[in-house]
Amino acid sequence: MSIKKDCFTPFQAPIDGYELPKRFNFPFYYEPHPLAVLATKELQDHIQNQTEWNHNFGLDPNKKGLVIGKMFGVLVVQNKAGELGYLSAFSGKLADKNHHAKFVPPVFDILTKDGFFNIGIVRLNEINKEIKEREQDTHFLTLQKQLKAEKTKATQSIQKAKDEVKALKKIRKKRREHAKTILTPMTYQLVEETMIRESQMSKIRLKYLTLDWNKKLSAITTELEQYRSIIKSLKEERQQKSAALQQKIFEHYQFLNQAGERKDLTEIFVTTMPTAGAGECAAPKLLQYAFSHQLKPITMAEFWWGAGPKSEVRQHQNFYPACRSKCKPILGHMLEGIDMDENPMHINTALGRKIPTVYEDDQIVVVNKPTEFLSVPGKSVQDSVLFRMQLKYPDATGPLVVHRLDMSTSGLMIIAKNLEAYKYLQQQFIKRKVKKRYIAILDGIVRGEKGLIDLPLRVDLEDRPRQLVCYEHGKNARTNWEVISRKDGKTRIHFFPITGRTHQLRVHSAHPLGLNIPIIGDDLYGKKTNRLYLHAESISFIHPMTKEMMTIEIAPSF
Repeated sequence: MSIKKDCFTPFQAPIDGYELPKRFNFPFYYEPHPLAVLATKELQDHIQNQTEWNHNFGLDPNKKGLVIGKMFGVLVVQNKAGELGYLSAFSGKLADKNHHAKFVPPVFDILTKDGFFNIGIVRLNEINKEIKEREQDTHFLTLQKQLKAEKTKATQSIQKAKDEVKALKKIRKKRREHAKTILTPMTYQLVEETMIRESQMSKIRLKYLTLDWNKKLSAITTELEQYRSIIKSLKEERQQKSAALQQKIFEHYQFLNQAGERKDLTEIFVTTMPTAGAGECAAPKLLQYAFSHQLKPITMAEFWWGAGPKSEVRQHQNFYPACRSKCKPILGHMLEGIDMDENPMHINTALGRKIPTVYEDDQIVVVNKPTEFLSVPGKSVQDSVLFRMQLKYPDATGPLVVHRLDMSTSGLMIIAKNLEAYKYLQQQFIKRKVKKRYIAILDGIVRGEKGLIDLPLRVDLEDRPRQLVCYEHGKNARTNWEVISRKDGKTRIHFFPITGRTHQLRVHSAHPLGLNIPIIGDDLYGKKTNRLYLHAESISFIHPMTKEMMTIEIAPSF
């Protein structure tokens, strides 16, 4: 299979001074290699200057049409002759198409004109149209209204008849009581037999009335069921064809690895259903093309181009890791056997580091958690503030850690030495009586001097641990802020969180509906640097023993 010139792109700039990476980068957390940065710059220049296609990325306010920012990717590769170049890809579709010059093709093109997907969609659309027509049929709608009206009449008529039966029963009861006092037993017996017949006739009339109404309702229901049966059959056919079409799509998305092994989505997602859009991201496209054309993957990077979505934080031109829900299972197969950087989540960044104590008494300890230090043990790394406190205070009772800080955030954490102190302090956090102040440096100039950010947050189910702004399912998240100073295009700022959601300050800072400026060093919502410039510098709370208000402060190292 030959390499298409519009997919394999030689570097335009000289690369003689670049060293090749020793290993392929871990795709879910990485620092882009200089070669990947260079390839990205050249691809971005192409996107900016090309005239072949027209897509509204939301960068031009005068451009009309739906705004769709897009994730792009580059894969630096080496061919059999040892020549370096790079491949380019986009996630999903670009300008409503799957194929464009310079970009690798999709793993499987579901948009092929005469392909099974389009044929299947045509049939599904026909079924949807027929269902809609039958559901909106005039006679069908009239029958539904008629049945509803007749049911109401039937209920009222039968209830009226039942009320009459009860009323006549009460009258007969009074007649019996009166007859017993004035009639002889023989005469009373004749009256009793008469009233029994009256009761029986009353019940028979109610029975026939009910049967008559049931007959009327049954006639309408039978006619309605003829329509409903056809609609139900159409919906079942739609469900079956949709499931079959989806299964066929899964089977046609087949992914290679360097050993030439091929697996489809059903073989990769063994225990769960493949996520919608699985295989359409840039990373699988790039690796598929490389393996299909005997190109050796060297390093990869993905970046966002355009305006960010409303819910998540995506900064124009920033690098981002591959998504976990869609790409992690696929790349697990595709990168099998490739010498790759270690997963940073498996590296103990706390090794050899100490946790300074800021305050201590018989009840509590307040520590200054270093940056890149877990508050509690993670899935792969046990070393954490909690673990260190358990070692330091083996006789302490209770959970010890009263609250947490993000791994990348430094600053004050309260530790309880006993269960009673823990419960007392935790209630203050629950009732939001604890006052916290954070200091941060933002990668830009903040307009205004202070304000309130109110953006509800929830976890991104497709890309944990990232958080989304979500007004439908998000939890209330509020932050007060106040600018300290501005210098060299950066803003030093105080954050006063009212709530304590995961990544709250990071998202409120970076999101377009917040300050729209990420914290320096934010590897999830901004750009990675030597550290996250966010520090919990002050905390105020009521001491569990003395019941006095305490305020403890510790200045940041930046």
